[in-house]
Amino acid sequence: MRNVFEKIQELEANPGYSKHEQLVLGFINAIDEKILVKGDRLPSVNTMIKETGFARETIVKGYKELIEKGIIESKNRMGYYLSNIDTRQMAKVALVMYAFDSIQETFHNAFRAAVGPDMHIDVFFHHQNIEIFETIINNINGKYNVYIVTPMPHPKTAGILKVLPPHKFLMTDRFEPMPGDFSYVIQEFEQSSYRIFVELLDTIRQFDEMVFFSRPNSDSPIEIVRAFKKFVKDYKINYSIKKEYVQGSVERGKVYFVCNDTQTWMLLKDCIAQNIKLGKDIGILSQDDDPVKEIICDGITTYSADFTLMAQKAAHFVRTQEKIQEIIPTVLKRRNSL
Repeated sequence: MRNVFEKIQELEANPGYSKHEQLVLGFINAIDEKILVKGDRLPSVNTMIKETGFARETIVKGYKELIEKGIIESKNRMGYYLSNIDTRQMAKVALVMYAFDSIQETFHNAFRAAVGPDMHIDVFFHHQNIEIFETIINNINGKYNVYIVTPMPHPKTAGILKVLPPHKFLMTDRFEPMPGDFSYVIQEFEQSSYRIFVELLDTIRQFDEMVFFSRPNSDSPIEIVRAFKKFVKDYKINYSIKKEYVQGSVERGKVYFVCNDTQTWMLLKDCIAQNIKLGKDIGILSQDDDPVKEIICDGITTYSADFTLMAQKAAHFVRTQEKIQEIIPTVLKRRNSL
């Protein structure tokens, strides 16, 4: 039973929750890690007071909540016993994302639909800010049954994430290396981007120049920049890399590669205003697909991972907590713009 007390004490380092929450979550963590098994007799209230230093009313309140959740039962004059090891019935999920853009919205909606109504989901956004990211992870640690995290590329990321229990942690979208063995459902950027560029080579060569809008320190993966530079070098493509699209600067004879949707809409607005024909006067390639790009201006050519599939696999991890390490394929969708 010593390990049960240790699980409760582990949570004391996080000031974000009360002693009552420490007790309840400590027992849940002990159950999930199979320290406790069905039928085990739990420590008496007096023993809990002695081992944890918590007040009697805190212990009683914690045991009462576990009884209400159907996890333990009280037998007259015999004490408390573990009656149910299925902690998923009251699972709380922390979903940590970049920001609520169209792609993250697609993932969120598909994830919520797939996990079902018996899961409580709290959503957090780090906006590519490492201080915000660290604060979120520290505040949620120990409070949830499962942690679904879209990380950010930063030297501190691995150290921040290591506090989360590996068997309850799933990395999504972007891979960031960490020590140890953990689950992930991600997309791959460098090799897949290069492959897509090569697949479009003949069409790209019909234009005078390929222009890539890439903002330094943005949420666009650096792997895409490396793939682009390798592609234009290997195939001797005239190119330029610009920080952002400037309203009114569209030029005929160019292929525009855009990773940011706001800049894509600015570019399309100029094309409509100047009667520029997509796929003929200019080309447009957009990273990440969504329903709007399928219909606007007779269709924008995109390449993207299937975020609905990614969300469904993340939901399966939440329901089963079965280890998964999978890369979602990247698919080119050719439309009118290129």
